[in-house]
Amino acid sequence: MSFKDILGKAKARAEGFAAQHNIQIPGSTSTSQNHPAPQQYQAQQPQQPYQPHPGAPPPIPQNRPSYSSIHPYWNPSFSRSTPVTDNFRHQLGDHGWGNNELQNYVDNPANSFHDDQGNLVLRAIASNGQFTSARLTSHTTLGRDRGSLVATISPPCASGIWPAFWLLPREPFTWPNDGEVDIMETWNADLVNHTCLHWGHFNGEDWNKHRVVETHLHNMPHTAHTFEFAWNQPENGIGGKMVWYIDGRIVMKADVPEGTRRMNDFQVIINVAMGGNVCQGKRPDDGVYDLKIHSLKMCDEPTGGWGKFESDWHHGPEGHAM
Repeated sequence: MSFKDILGKAKARAEGFAAQHNIQIPGSTSTSQNHPAPQQYQAQQPQQPYQPHPGAPPPIPQNRPSYSSIHPYWNPSFSRSTPVTDNFRHQLGDHGWGNNELQNYVDNPANSFHDDQGNLVLRAIASNGQFTSARLTSHTTLGRDRGSLVATISPPCASGIWPAFWLLPREPFTWPNDGEVDIMETWNADLVNHTCLHWGHFNGEDWNKHRVVETHLHNMPHTAHTFEFAWNQPENGIGGKMVWYIDGRIVMKADVPEGTRRMNDFQVIINVAMGGNVCQGKRPDDGVYDLKIHSLKMCDEPTGGWGKFESDWHHGPEGHAM
Protein backbone atom coordinates (compact mmCIF):
# COMPACT_ATOMS: atom_id res chain seq x y z
CA MET A 1 0.00 0.00 0.00
CA SER A 2 1.38 3.42 -0.97
CA PHE A 3 2.13 6.26 1.47
CA LYS A 4 -0.89 8.10 0.14
CA ASP A 5 -3.18 5.13 0.79
CA ILE A 6 -1.86 4.39 4.29
CA LEU A 7 -1.87 8.05 5.25
CA GLY A 8 -5.43 8.20 4.01
CA LYS A 9 -6.16 5.38 6.45
CA ALA A 10 -4.82 7.46 9.30
CA LYS A 11 -6.59 10.60 8.15
CA ALA A 12 -9.82 8.62 8.10
CA ARG A 13 -9.64 8.22 11.84
CA ALA A 14 -9.41 11.96 12.36
CA GLU A 15 -12.28 12.57 9.98
CA GLY A 16 -14.30 9.89 11.73
CA PHE A 17 -13.75 11.63 15.04
CA ALA A 18 -14.73 14.95 13.51
CA ALA A 19 -17.86 13.50 11.96
CA GLN A 20 -18.90 11.92 15.23
CA HIS A 21 -18.65 15.30 16.95
CA ASN A 22 -20.20 17.28 14.09
CA ILE A 23 -16.91 18.90 13.12
CA GLN A 24 -16.57 19.28 9.37
CA ILE A 25 -13.17 18.68 7.76
CA PRO A 26 -12.75 20.27 4.32
CA GLY A 27 -13.28 17.77 1.56
CA SER A 28 -14.97 15.18 3.76
CA THR A 29 -18.57 14.05 3.71
CA SER A 30 -20.70 11.92 5.98
CA THR A 31 -23.97 10.10 5.60
CA SER A 32 -26.35 8.49 8.04
CA GLN A 33 -28.89 5.72 7.64
CA ASN A 34 -30.78 3.40 9.96
CA HIS A 35 -29.91 -0.28 10.31
CA PRO A 36 -32.02 -3.06 11.84
CA ALA A 37 -30.85 -4.85 14.96
CA PRO A 38 -28.14 -7.45 14.20
CA GLN A 39 -28.83 -11.17 14.34
CA GLN A 40 -26.66 -14.17 15.23
CA TYR A 41 -24.82 -16.02 12.47
CA GLN A 42 -22.36 -18.86 12.17
CA ALA A 43 -18.72 -17.81 12.38
CA GLN A 44 -16.54 -17.85 9.28
CA GLN A 45 -14.31 -20.88 8.85
CA PRO A 46 -10.61 -20.13 9.44
CA GLN A 47 -8.55 -19.39 6.38
CA GLN A 48 -5.70 -21.55 5.13
CA PRO A 49 -2.32 -20.92 6.75
CA TYR A 50 -0.21 -18.20 5.19
CA GLN A 51 2.64 -19.37 2.98
CA PRO A 52 5.54 -16.89 3.15
CA HIS A 53 6.99 -15.76 -0.13
CA PRO A 54 10.75 -15.85 -0.81
CA GLY A 55 12.53 -12.99 0.92
CA ALA A 56 9.71 -12.36 3.41
CA PRO A 57 10.81 -11.40 6.94
CA PRO A 58 10.81 -14.28 9.45
CA PRO A 59 7.67 -14.80 11.51
CA ILE A 60 7.43 -14.05 15.21
CA PRO A 61 9.04 -16.90 17.22
CA GLN A 62 6.71 -19.09 19.28
CA ASN A 63 8.79 -19.13 22.49
CA ARG A 64 7.10 -16.37 24.44
CA PRO A 65 7.98 -14.69 27.74
CA SER A 66 5.89 -15.01 30.86
CA TYR A 67 3.60 -12.03 31.42
CA SER A 68 2.41 -13.18 34.85
CA SER A 69 5.20 -11.45 36.79
CA ILE A 70 4.33 -7.88 35.80
CA HIS A 71 1.98 -6.01 38.12
CA PRO A 72 -1.01 -4.23 36.57
CA TYR A 73 -2.53 -0.97 37.75
CA TRP A 74 -5.48 -1.45 35.35
CA ASN A 75 -6.81 -4.92 34.60
CA PRO A 76 -10.45 -4.77 33.46
CA SER A 77 -12.71 -7.68 34.25
CA PHE A 78 -14.13 -9.58 31.26
CA SER A 79 -16.55 -11.59 33.38
CA ARG A 80 -20.01 -12.18 31.95
CA SER A 81 -21.41 -10.38 35.00
CA THR A 82 -19.40 -7.21 34.25
CA PRO A 83 -20.96 -4.79 31.73
CA VAL A 84 -18.66 -3.78 28.89
CA THR A 85 -19.53 -0.17 29.73
CA ASP A 86 -17.85 -0.48 33.13
CA ASN A 87 -14.51 -0.06 31.36
CA PHE A 88 -15.34 1.31 27.90
CA ARG A 89 -17.68 3.70 26.16
CA HIS A 90 -19.16 2.96 22.76
CA GLN A 91 -18.49 5.29 19.86
CA LEU A 92 -21.45 5.18 17.51
CA GLY A 93 -22.19 5.95 13.89
CA ASP A 94 -22.59 4.79 10.30
CA HIS A 95 -21.21 7.89 8.59
CA GLY A 96 -18.28 6.10 6.91
CA TRP A 97 -15.75 7.46 9.41
CA GLY A 98 -14.09 9.55 6.72
CA ASN A 99 -13.00 6.39 4.95
CA ASN A 100 -16.15 5.15 3.18
CA GLU A 101 -16.41 2.33 5.71
CA LEU A 102 -19.55 0.21 5.65
CA GLN A 103 -20.17 -0.54 9.32
CA ASN A 104 -22.60 1.04 11.70
CA TYR A 105 -20.93 1.16 15.12
CA VAL A 106 -23.61 0.29 17.66
CA ASP A 107 -24.04 -0.20 21.40
CA ASN A 108 -25.58 -3.66 21.19
CA PRO A 109 -24.81 -6.84 23.17
CA ALA A 110 -24.74 -8.74 19.88
CA ASN A 111 -21.68 -6.72 18.84
CA SER A 112 -19.73 -6.24 22.10
CA PHE A 113 -19.84 -8.60 25.06
CA HIS A 114 -17.89 -10.79 27.48
CA ASP A 115 -18.05 -14.48 26.58
CA ASP A 116 -18.06 -17.58 28.81
CA GLN A 117 -14.28 -17.94 28.43
CA GLY A 118 -13.61 -14.52 29.96
CA ASN A 119 -12.83 -12.70 26.71
CA LEU A 120 -13.91 -9.27 25.54
CA VAL A 121 -15.46 -9.83 22.11
CA LEU A 122 -16.09 -7.20 19.44
CA ARG A 123 -18.26 -8.82 16.78
CA ALA A 124 -18.67 -7.42 13.28
CA ILE A 125 -21.75 -8.80 11.53
CA ALA A 126 -22.44 -8.72 7.79
CA SER A 127 -25.88 -9.81 6.62
CA ASN A 128 -27.75 -9.02 3.42
CA GLY A 129 -25.99 -5.71 2.84
CA GLN A 130 -26.21 -4.60 6.49
CA PHE A 131 -23.01 -4.16 8.51
CA THR A 132 -22.80 -3.65 12.28
CA SER A 133 -19.77 -3.59 14.55
CA ALA A 134 -18.36 -2.08 17.75
CA ARG A 135 -15.83 0.62 18.56
CA LEU A 136 -14.77 0.94 22.22
CA THR A 137 -12.74 3.64 23.98
CA SER A 138 -11.42 3.05 27.50
CA HIS A 139 -12.69 5.28 30.28
CA THR A 140 -9.19 5.30 31.76
CA THR A 141 -6.07 6.84 30.25
CA LEU A 142 -2.55 5.42 30.41
CA GLY A 143 -2.25 7.64 33.46
CA ARG A 144 1.51 7.21 34.02
CA ASP A 145 4.67 8.87 32.77
CA ARG A 146 6.03 5.40 32.17
CA GLY A 147 4.53 1.95 31.97
CA SER A 148 3.30 -0.69 29.53
CA LEU A 149 0.05 -1.74 27.90
CA VAL A 150 -0.27 -5.48 27.26
CA ALA A 151 -3.05 -7.31 25.40
CA THR A 152 -3.42 -10.85 24.11
CA ILE A 153 -5.57 -10.71 20.99
CA SER A 154 -7.14 -12.97 18.38
CA PRO A 155 -8.13 -10.72 15.46
CA PRO A 156 -10.50 -11.67 12.64
CA CYS A 157 -8.67 -12.16 9.35
CA ALA A 158 -10.88 -11.84 6.29
CA SER A 159 -11.35 -9.82 3.14
CA GLY A 160 -13.03 -6.49 3.91
CA ILE A 161 -12.29 -6.67 7.65
CA TRP A 162 -9.97 -4.23 9.50
CA PRO A 163 -9.55 -4.84 13.26
CA ALA A 164 -7.42 -2.47 15.35
CA PHE A 165 -6.06 -1.96 18.88
CA TRP A 166 -4.57 1.53 19.22
CA LEU A 167 -4.21 4.76 21.22
CA LEU A 168 -5.40 8.34 20.80
CA PRO A 169 -5.25 11.27 23.23
CA ARG A 170 -8.25 12.00 25.39
CA GLU A 171 -10.74 14.31 23.66
CA PRO A 172 -10.51 17.04 22.55
CA PHE A 173 -7.36 16.61 20.48
CA THR A 174 -5.87 17.62 17.14
CA TRP A 175 -4.86 14.89 14.69
CA PRO A 176 -2.17 14.03 13.87
CA ASN A 177 -0.41 16.81 15.83
CA ASP A 178 -1.20 15.28 19.22
CA GLY A 179 -0.13 11.80 18.14
CA GLU A 180 -1.52 8.34 17.39
CA VAL A 181 -0.06 4.97 18.41
CA ASP A 182 -1.14 1.82 16.53
CA ILE A 183 -0.34 -1.43 18.32
CA MET A 184 -2.32 -4.09 16.44
CA GLU A 185 -4.04 -3.69 13.11
CA THR A 186 -4.45 -5.85 10.06
CA TRP A 187 -6.78 -5.79 7.07
CA ASN A 188 -8.00 -7.91 4.16
CA ALA A 189 -6.52 -11.07 5.70
CA ASP A 190 -3.01 -9.91 4.77
CA LEU A 191 -1.66 -11.70 7.91
CA VAL A 192 0.53 -8.69 8.62
CA ASN A 193 0.50 -6.56 11.75
CA HIS A 194 1.00 -2.87 11.01
CA THR A 195 2.76 -1.13 13.93
CA CYS A 196 2.42 2.63 13.38
CA LEU A 197 3.16 6.04 14.88
CA HIS A 198 1.61 9.26 13.55
CA TRP A 199 2.35 12.87 14.50
CA GLY A 200 3.15 16.25 12.93
CA HIS A 201 0.77 17.71 10.36
CA PHE A 202 -1.32 16.12 7.63
CA ASN A 203 0.62 17.39 4.63
CA GLY A 204 3.31 16.26 2.24
CA GLU A 205 6.04 18.11 4.15
CA ASP A 206 5.54 15.80 7.15
CA TRP A 207 5.67 12.57 5.16
CA ASN A 208 8.41 11.24 7.48
CA LYS A 209 6.24 11.73 10.59
CA HIS A 210 4.15 8.66 9.83
CA ARG A 211 6.19 5.55 10.69
CA VAL A 212 5.37 1.87 10.31
CA VAL A 213 6.80 -1.63 10.70
CA GLU A 214 5.05 -4.57 9.01
CA THR A 215 5.33 -7.91 10.83
CA HIS A 216 4.19 -11.13 9.15
CA LEU A 217 2.13 -13.34 11.46
CA HIS A 218 1.39 -16.38 9.32
CA ASN A 219 -0.70 -18.06 12.05
CA MET A 220 -2.74 -14.97 12.92
CA PRO A 221 -6.13 -16.59 12.09
CA HIS A 222 -5.46 -19.53 14.41
CA THR A 223 -3.20 -18.32 17.25
CA ALA A 224 -3.56 -15.49 19.74
CA HIS A 225 -0.62 -13.09 19.97
CA THR A 226 0.46 -10.81 22.79
CA PHE A 227 1.01 -7.17 21.87
CA GLU A 228 2.84 -4.86 24.25
CA PHE A 229 3.49 -1.13 24.04
CA ALA A 230 5.89 0.39 26.61
CA TRP A 231 6.72 4.04 27.15
CA ASN A 232 9.03 6.10 29.38
CA GLN A 233 8.60 9.87 29.46
CA PRO A 234 10.23 12.48 31.74
CA GLU A 235 8.06 14.16 34.36
CA ASN A 236 8.02 17.37 32.30
CA GLY A 237 6.30 15.47 29.48
CA ILE A 238 8.92 16.43 26.87
CA GLY A 239 10.51 13.64 24.84
CA GLY A 240 10.81 10.06 25.97
CA LYS A 241 11.01 6.58 24.48
CA MET A 242 8.50 4.07 23.10
CA VAL A 243 8.90 0.37 22.28
CA TRP A 244 6.43 -2.04 20.62
CA TYR A 245 6.59 -5.83 21.12
CA ILE A 246 4.83 -8.86 19.68
CA ASP A 247 5.11 -12.05 21.74
CA GLY A 248 8.05 -10.56 23.61
CA ARG A 249 10.08 -9.60 20.55
CA ILE A 250 10.71 -5.94 19.87
CA VAL A 251 9.29 -4.91 16.50
CA MET A 252 9.65 -1.11 16.60
CA LYS A 253 11.06 1.74 18.69
CA ALA A 254 10.62 5.51 18.54
CA ASP A 255 11.30 8.71 20.41
CA VAL A 256 8.17 10.31 21.80
CA PRO A 257 7.72 13.01 19.13
CA GLU A 258 8.08 16.64 20.11
CA GLY A 259 4.77 18.47 20.39
CA THR A 260 2.57 15.42 20.93
CA ARG A 261 0.25 14.98 23.89
CA ARG A 262 1.72 13.57 27.08
CA MET A 263 1.62 9.78 27.07
CA ASN A 264 -0.35 9.66 30.32
CA ASP A 265 -3.30 11.28 28.51
CA PHE A 266 -3.78 8.57 25.83
CA GLN A 267 -6.75 6.18 25.81
CA VAL A 268 -7.20 2.67 24.42
CA ILE A 269 -9.38 2.20 21.32
CA ILE A 270 -10.55 -1.19 20.04
CA ASN A 271 -12.66 -1.57 16.91
CA VAL A 272 -13.48 -3.65 13.85
CA ALA A 273 -14.01 -1.66 10.65
CA MET A 274 -15.60 -3.15 7.53
CA GLY A 275 -14.89 -2.26 3.91
CA GLY A 276 -13.82 1.21 2.88
CA ASN A 277 -10.68 2.66 1.38
CA VAL A 278 -8.13 0.79 3.49
CA CYS A 279 -9.77 -2.51 2.55
CA GLN A 280 -9.52 -1.33 -1.07
CA GLY A 281 -13.28 -1.40 -1.50
CA LYS A 282 -13.62 -5.07 -0.59
CA ARG A 283 -16.84 -6.01 1.18
CA PRO A 284 -16.90 -8.80 3.76
CA ASP A 285 -18.96 -11.88 3.00
CA ASP A 286 -22.04 -12.48 5.13
CA GLY A 287 -21.04 -13.85 8.52
CA VAL A 288 -19.59 -12.85 11.88
CA TYR A 289 -16.05 -11.65 12.52
CA ASP A 290 -14.88 -11.74 16.13
CA LEU A 291 -12.04 -9.68 17.58
CA LYS A 292 -11.25 -11.35 20.92
CA ILE A 293 -9.28 -9.66 23.69
CA HIS A 294 -8.17 -12.51 25.96
CA SER A 295 -6.42 -10.25 28.45
CA LEU A 296 -5.73 -6.54 28.80
CA LYS A 297 -3.75 -4.61 31.38
CA MET A 298 -1.71 -1.50 32.06
CA CYS A 299 1.42 -2.12 34.14
CA ASP A 300 3.95 -0.02 36.03
CA GLU A 301 6.83 -1.59 34.10
CA PRO A 302 7.27 -3.54 30.87
CA THR A 303 7.87 -7.27 30.66
CA GLY A 304 11.46 -7.90 31.71
CA GLY A 305 11.80 -4.59 33.53
CA TRP A 306 13.21 -1.18 32.66
CA GLY A 307 16.75 -2.46 32.06
CA LYS A 308 15.50 -4.68 29.27
CA PHE A 309 13.40 -1.80 27.93
CA GLU A 310 16.50 0.42 27.65
CA SER A 311 18.48 -2.33 25.94
CA ASP A 312 15.63 -3.05 23.53
CA TRP A 313 15.26 0.64 22.72
CA HIS A 314 18.96 1.00 21.87
CA HIS A 315 19.03 -2.11 19.68
CA GLY A 316 15.53 -2.18 18.23
CA PRO A 317 14.47 -1.10 14.72
CA GLU A 318 12.86 2.22 13.92
CA GLY A 319 9.80 2.37 11.71
CA HIS A 320 10.18 3.40 8.10
CA ALA A 321 8.33 6.35 6.60
CA MET A 322 5.03 5.39 5.00
